[in-house]
Amino acid sequence: MIIVAGWIRVEPEVREAYLEGCRAVLEQARGASGCLDFALTADLLEPGRVNVFERWESDEDLAAFRGAGPDDGQAAQILDASVSKYRISAVEAP
Repeated sequence: MIIVAGWIRVEPEVREAYLEGCRAVLEQARGASGCLDFALTADLLEPGRVNVFERWESDEDLAAFRGAGPDDGQAAQILDASVSKYRISAVEAP
């Protein structure tokens, strides 16, 4: 299993519009082969932060979906980011 997690930062006044602009990407991701979860959410404490969480069955599924990343309009709004890919070897119930 692959997890992609972290955050991106946009101007606080454009965060809601940014997230709305990502709606089609979320719909595509959740319908993609191997996607177990895909979420972009507004952070409750930091007004310009968007939390990123993705769960994929394999590297191949992630690569098939990923393509070139955000479109130019979305990419231009990102001020900073910290997103990493994690390879999970085991999953247990809490």
